[in-house]
Parts: sequence; structure tokens; C-alpha cells
Amino acid sequence: QVQLVESGGGLVQPGGSLRLSCAASGSMFSIDTMNWYRQAHGTQRELVAAFTSGGLNYADSVKGRFTISRDNTKNTVYLQMNSLKPEDTAVYYCNVQGTDFRLISFDSWGQGTQVTVSS
Repeated sequence: QVQLVESGGGLVQPGGSLRLSCAASGSMFSIDTMNWYRQAHGTQRELVAAFTSGGLNYADSVKGRFTISRDNTKNTVYLQMNSLKPEDTAVYYCNVQGTDFRLISFDSWGQGTQVTVSS
């Protein structure tokens, strides 16, 4: 079983910055992708940024403002969010996909962290 613990959310003014962290622990043989999703009130969950074997992918709405990175030694993925806008307000979820030591695929989600952009 793979557990994800997120941190770094909060309240920030428009134009400000936040850095989200997501640490993965448990039975992980390999990690294939590490992703960040978000879900605003009354909307569907959307992919914000993805770190895959093919490279980095970003939603058009965050390109140039958000940066996803990872520290493989800590099994941690980060989301640096700059120039935040009120429309970035949402619950942000970490998602990690890979293979455990039984060579069974896993698809784990964090508990979510609230990001509120408001003056």
C-alpha cells in the first residue's frame, strides 16, 4: 500500500506564490508518474501538471506559472505555483502511479490540500 501526504496549501493574495509537496511512502518498486490535479467547488477534477517518463505536461491555464518537480531520493513531488490567480482556488490532489514490490500496479491519491487565492 502506498500513502501520500500533501502539505503546503493555504491562503495567498493574487500574484503570490505557494509550494505544494507530496511525499510518497510504502511498498513502491517503481514510480511511473507523479501528478497534480485540482478540483474547484462545483467542477470536475482536472490535471494541472504531470511528471511522466515522456516529460512534463501542464494544463494550458498554468503554463509559465506553475512548475512540477520531483526528488527521487525522497519520493516527493512538488508543485511551485507563482503568479497565483483567484481562479487557481481549488483543492489540490497529488497522484502517484507505479508498481509495488509484488509487481502490482498502484494508483494512489493524496488527501488534498486547499489553496485559496483571495485579497
